[in-house]
Amino acid sequence: MNANELREKSADQLREELANLKKESFNLRFQQATGQMENTAGIKAARRNAARVKTILNEKAAQAAE
Repeated sequence: MNANELREKSADQLREELANLKKESFNLRFQQATGQMENTAGIKAARRNAARVKTILNEKAAQAAE
């Protein structure tokens, strides 16, 4: 997921993407807790992607406020 790709999306699409990333993060944490996780780097990637989406949403909100 690239920041430039995210900037092209609307705020509603970004909120939907954020919800999906949060669900994915929850599922990955659940897999880790039950010992079923194969790729431990997925947790870090999901967390970073969620932060990236939140950053873009805040940028859009700041632009709208001006």
